[in-house]
Amino acid sequence: MPTALVTGASSGLGAEYARQLAARGADLVLVARDEAALRRLADALPPVAVEVLPADLLDPADRARVEARLTDADRPVELLVDSAGFGLPLAFERNDVEAEARHLALHVEVPMRLMHAALGPMLARGHGRILNVASTAAFMPRSTYGACKGWLVSFSRWANAEYGPRGVTVTAVCPGFTHTGFHERLGLPPGQERVPGWMWLDARTVVAQSLRDLARGRSVSVPTLRYRALTLLVRALPDRLAARLGRRGR
Repeated sequence: MPTALVTGASSGLGAEYARQLAARGADLVLVARDEAALRRLADALPPVAVEVLPADLLDPADRARVEARLTDADRPVELLVDSAGFGLPLAFERNDVEAEARHLALHVEVPMRLMHAALGPMLARGHGRILNVASTAAFMPRSTYGACKGWLVSFSRWANAEYGPRGVTVTAVCPGFTHTGFHERLGLPPGQERVPGWMWLDARTVVAQSLRDLARGRSVSVPTLRYRALTLLVRALPDRLAARLGRRGR
């Protein structure tokens, strides 16, 4: 069976990608810092081959082990899912600049390095898929989080056009507000995110729709019609108004 490597697999969308890919019969390489959480997930998955690869992707030595796994010709990875990430408060001027630097590295440098490692073997085989978890924040002014996700969307669009004809597709999935525990880890208990209920998505829906778009070779996937409409609307708004709307959620 094809093998998928999923980063950020210990929770949230990463864990849901692991569950749905395993249900489709894919073998898995699960990457995250929390080895215990990865093993609990592995034990709960359908009977596929699962490799647990604990790694802090901001640690160069740990990241090198993940890159080496992606370039292992004897154990090819057919699908790379870049899902690792974390959030910061939107008040850039009050955030610790070292935290901002780690945020930038995990959302931009890490997926860039992992894509670079994965592309060589995939192009040599003439097939492969890369899925980058971005956000609808990529389409609005939203502090450094939106800026990082904007880079990921822009690069994915270029890479899909460049490498798609050679058999390797690259897709950026841009979910809206999704129930994953992401906001709780920012210190916002459920009900305190200042986001209307109709704007929340279920992780299973996001993953299922993005995997369909991945299979179709699309460069950008925005799950659900309502978020596709909102994305078009926000991009047409003046920056000040779009930035005001972007303050919701934290």
